[in-house]
Amino acid sequence: MTYTPRSDFLHVMQSRGFLADCTDLQSLDEALLSGVQSAYIGFDATAESLHVGSLIQIMMLRWFQKTGHRPITLMGGGTTKVGDPSFRADERPLLGPEQIDANIAGIKKVFSAYIDYGDDKAMMINNAEWLDNLNYLDFLRDIGRHFSINRMLSFESVKSRLDREQSLSFLEFNYMILQAYDFMELHRRYGCILQLGGSDQWGNIVNGIDLTRRVIEGEVYGLTSPLLTTSDGKKMGKSQAGAIWLNADMLSPYEFWQFWRNTTDADVGRFLNLYTELPLDECDRLGALEGSEINEAKVRLATEVTALLHGAEAAAAAADTAREVFEKGGVGDDLPTLTLSTADIGDGISIVQLIVKSGLAGSGKEAKRLISEGGARMDDAPLTNAGLMIDAGALGSPIKLSAGKKRHALVQLG
Repeated sequence: MTYTPRSDFLHVMQSRGFLADCTDLQSLDEALLSGVQSAYIGFDATAESLHVGSLIQIMMLRWFQKTGHRPITLMGGGTTKVGDPSFRADERPLLGPEQIDANIAGIKKVFSAYIDYGDDKAMMINNAEWLDNLNYLDFLRDIGRHFSINRMLSFESVKSRLDREQSLSFLEFNYMILQAYDFMELHRRYGCILQLGGSDQWGNIVNGIDLTRRVIEGEVYGLTSPLLTTSDGKKMGKSQAGAIWLNADMLSPYEFWQFWRNTTDADVGRFLNLYTELPLDECDRLGALEGSEINEAKVRLATEVTALLHGAEAAAAAADTAREVFEKGGVGDDLPTLTLSTADIGDGISIVQLIVKSGLAGSGKEAKRLISEGGARMDDAPLTNAGLMIDAGALGSPIKLSAGKKRHALVQLG
């Protein structure tokens, strides 16, 4: 018989599709009903921004706070120096302290949109606080002895790498021990009882629970969300143009809005449940629309998700731009814009270069193929000549470039 949670947080996790697995659902439910609790998710600082693939975890922390508890965002200032080997084919490049600090500063911008870090509310903590000054011999003696190599080799994230005969360095192998230590320290210092994460983190989470119970006899839990792919099998967070970053200075609110507007029909209902706070019955109603009516649901999805991250004003502006571009054939004020100087253009710049520079293609080869296959347009007219040159005079007014029906950019003279 399936257990039905009574706590608000677990009810949301179960009803909206966040829940993949939990170490002890009933005991965790009772703990959440007993008073305010703390839960954390760790985010390694491998880039200056998180991308859409991390958004499901951010929403879990947001719901944890909205249901009366205290979320902790743990920044991996220490663990980033090692790198999580989970389901990777190779070792992560090692980053220096300055780059890690810069990445953490960039990532922090996102969280304040979703989580309230006011007094006695959410906490943001850096695990370098306890990892940077560990004494190696003491750590081996006090912590390392609790880990079985046999058991660690059985975890899927490690096993899959070894089965493919791909190298797994001793440095990376230590990552799961450090993550387990994080959970124990958060429980010891801040009373944190719950680690949240994607289902690929299950082995690391279980390690942390075991370590905490053995060393300080703490009662702690783990809860994972499903690893999301779109209905066509693609990994969530990627698009033709690259990663869908959450920081506005790496991806404009319009491009973010457009990513969600392009959701396939089969994913709309599920994404409304996971990435918005609309009532469940409204998510079900919108997700059940068919034919041309499903576009109403996609616009609603894009606008709701963008409003949570970038604010209602930016979401409305993105929707207005899309309407101007798609329904009226106009230019739209909020499109991604490439601004060139006369020096950039010189005696002329090729249309292929413009398509690449505007982000509509990843390379000149890709841009030429786009043109040859009839997928490129300039000011809504098909482009057929990959050798076309654009001079400064042609940019007396902005040019709209299009790749397919859904991706657009402006090119203007600055």
